[in-house]
Amino acid sequence: MSSRFWLALAFVVAFGSQSARAEASSEVLVVTIDQAKLAKLPQGTSTLIIGNPTYADVKILKEKDMMVFTGKGYGETNLIAIDNEGEILEEKQIRVVPNSSVLVFQNGPSRTSYSCNPACMPTVALGDDNDVFAKTGAQITLRNGQAEGTNSASIK
Repeated sequence: MSSRFWLALAFVVAFGSQSARAEASSEVLVVTIDQAKLAKLPQGTSTLIIGNPTYADVKILKEKDMMVFTGKGYGETNLIAIDNEGEILEEKQIRVVPNSSVLVFQNGPSRTSYSCNPACMPTVALGDDNDVFAKTGAQITLRNGQAEGTNSASIK
């Protein structure tokens, strides 16, 4: 066999394949949609960047040693932590998953979600029928407004 083959084989054995190395070093932060989770912030972080804020949001806590990230939409995005000089300190994947206690009722093209913990009650979830989503969301907003002493929504 050629010396190039043996050199390539020695390189792969010594360093591993690129995809395997990237997979092994990349931690995935998993969060349930509409929930928040705490994670340790890399030391020296001054800025956090979310690749797609449609899926997740992140904030640095005042103590600057923790961050809180919140699932906003199903899917994956990345999180990059950088220092004051713009150097990347860490990059992680964020995966937003559905709530396991949601029951989905599919009736033809119409979909309605119920939160079942422990009894099933209507809720709003991404992918629900637009009319059901709007009416249930308006009821939730109106109820919350009344609890706070304001009327911030009307039901049609």
